[in-house]
Amino acid sequence: MFEEVLNPQSPFFWLLLISILAAVFLFIGRYFRTYVKFVYPNAKFEAIGNPFIQEKELNILVENTTLETFKDRLNTLRDYQVDGDNASLIQQSLDTNFLRTVAMMRKDSSKKLYAFFDLYLQKNDFPLIKNEIKTILLGMERHPLVERAAHPQTKKLLEQLQGVSKEQLSSVLAAQGFTKDLQDEVSKETPDFFQIDLLFEKAFLAQFKALKVPYKCENAKEDFIKNMVDMLTIQHLLRAKQLSYPPDRGKSLFLGEGKQISRWRFDAMIDASDVPGLITALDGTSYFPLLSTKIEHYSKQKSVSMFETLIQSVFLLRVKQISLQNYLTIGPLLRFLVSKEFEIKNLKVIAKGIAENLPTELIKSNLVKEVAA
Repeated sequence: MFEEVLNPQSPFFWLLLISILAAVFLFIGRYFRTYVKFVYPNAKFEAIGNPFIQEKELNILVENTTLETFKDRLNTLRDYQVDGDNASLIQQSLDTNFLRTVAMMRKDSSKKLYAFFDLYLQKNDFPLIKNEIKTILLGMERHPLVERAAHPQTKKLLEQLQGVSKEQLSSVLAAQGFTKDLQDEVSKETPDFFQIDLLFEKAFLAQFKALKVPYKCENAKEDFIKNMVDMLTIQHLLRAKQLSYPPDRGKSLFLGEGKQISRWRFDAMIDASDVPGLITALDGTSYFPLLSTKIEHYSKQKSVSMFETLIQSVFLLRVKQISLQNYLTIGPLLRFLVSKEFEIKNLKVIAKGIAENLPTELIKSNLVKEVAA
């Protein structure tokens, strides 16, 4: 029987050979299936590019003297359709452009990434929700924000918050699934708005960690989250140090272990006596070389805002590195999306600067640029 199977003249031989080949092709197909789904979108994202995180392109835009010439320059590009006759309307139009980009990316990507794009849209809406919550807590005049929301769930929440009092706020948030920590914070007689910002970010990170992505994308996702934790942690701790947060209270700002900000480094940053000491505690990370160049400048200005754009610039570099390490899967997608988000922020800063006739050097200092490795 064994000799019969190995006999090329036997039908059993050919059945065995076909079965083996089918198994091999099935294995190869399953291995490359994930990669194939990223070929077209990744090529498209790289072809579009992100010019407005590059210093040369940003410098050209900043030199525009009117909003009209600024718009005309943007509208020569295929992926920008900007309108509005004042800075506020142009900024809203830029937000719409970002949402249009996310919708395009979602359409071109695997269905297994739809939940990722939905979550990113919700993240984009967080400022609207936080603004509405703070307005309620402060008893300020409210302005309709529903139309500016990108995600249906956000629109629903903003509609429910209309007419809600400070006393009712906690129960409304509870009904929408917000964390007990956030409910407790808004119920305090004097809520800490810094903590409210932090709790939103903790919720987003928790959802992102739980998010299912294609198997071959899991490592890139984890790397991306840890680098995001680094960026947010440094920003929060600088802000806390500026506000003279006591160390015991500052420990509540821990978002988890990042890529470079471990627990021991976080504790060292918390224990630093001042902002320069906090920056020094970053020695050994990719953030230190750039931030340390501004310590002397900080000593004169006493504002941590100058560090914000530098931190985000280093984060852009980290995302670029993730893209290169995962160029066959989700890497280029992450880079394009994050870069587009910072592009839009840069363009909004420039529009505001032009409208208010701010010095070009001041505008440039508030732009996030992709830095060299």
